[in-house]
Amino acid sequence: MDGAATIDPPTGPLATGPRDAPDRAGRRLRSLDLLRGVTVAGMITVNATAGVQRLDGPVFPTLLHAEWAGFTLADTVFPAFLTMVGVSIAVSARGDAAGAAATRRVIARAARLILIGLLLGHMFFLADFTRFGPPRLPGVLQRIGIVFAVCALLYPRMGTRARAILAGVLLVGYWGLCLVPVPGGGATDLWVPGRNFVSWVDRAVLGSWRYVKGPAGFDPEGVLGTLPAIAQGLLGTLAGDYLRRGLPVRRAAQRLAGAGLAGIVVGLAWGLVFPIVKGLWTSSFVLLSTGITVLLLGAFHAWFDRDDRPARTGDFFGSFGRNAIAAYVLHEVASLILTGDAMQLPFRWLAPVVGTQVAALAPVAVFVALVWWPIAYMDWRGWYLRV
Repeated sequence: MDGAATIDPPTGPLATGPRDAPDRAGRRLRSLDLLRGVTVAGMITVNATAGVQRLDGPVFPTLLHAEWAGFTLADTVFPAFLTMVGVSIAVSARGDAAGAAATRRVIARAARLILIGLLLGHMFFLADFTRFGPPRLPGVLQRIGIVFAVCALLYPRMGTRARAILAGVLLVGYWGLCLVPVPGGGATDLWVPGRNFVSWVDRAVLGSWRYVKGPAGFDPEGVLGTLPAIAQGLLGTLAGDYLRRGLPVRRAAQRLAGAGLAGIVVGLAWGLVFPIVKGLWTSSFVLLSTGITVLLLGAFHAWFDRDDRPARTGDFFGSFGRNAIAAYVLHEVASLILTGDAMQLPFRWLAPVVGTQVAALAPVAVFVALVWWPIAYMDWRGWYLRV
């Protein structure tokens, strides 16, 4: 994934390449690309469901993000990807990761991710300034780029314990930031959208270039919310460190599952006083979502890493996982087809029979399949987008 943005065959055991990254015992870790593929497929499904809802009406609520406080299935996918960014950094780390050349590669890759995110977010604005402006400055790829850069730069310079402490400091410190009084005398209420210091900073810094407009506006990928997102990536590096040890698969999977369950319990408990809010990226949200991801990672490790079989190219989740950024970019560019009459035909046929919620799954499934097909073809041919 280093160097200029080209499509090249693989050159080594990178966590996002066509070969599964190995642990220190030399075993392939198929679980990483497969779980990353699950998160990418989930992100595409969630975004497509939101698009279908705007056209066709009610969909299953769990496939949409919680409006504010709360947690749905849709809320798991993006934080899971950030956690997997940290896991991949640890598993694919090389001996020269702290060198000047490696540092330049990390910064360049992060800059390219941010630039791609900005271009995707401004597609319609660039086509028509008056109809589609102003767009957002933050975004999904922008946050991924920042989290990747910080975690990749810190990883070779900090030990496991130091990164764990830093993640804890960021999460606890962010709780304090959320409780800072809102300038101007407004009451702080973390259970109400926009009535907190973090959202105020988004309004002050981003202005109208944020996701939610209005006097209580904010951005789910906003300025200060990047701090707990970095903590999420750092927690992912801890799980990656553990996978690299080359322990017996069953023992490693059990301990990962135990750590994941602990994160879930602590996140839910913390959520009683610090609400679980994706739009604010609260620390309780980070622990809950990271716990779920690490629990799944343990399960995937137990099942898919039991032997040393190579990856099977062209499979559904593996293809998405090995070409994650390409899949995400393609689904953003192709999202226009969701509004087409052809994509709406399955919904119109099924809605009178099974209702809108079930019928809405049809165009979503067709869209996910249409995105997967070229990505699977790239996987079959050994083409991997290196950003």
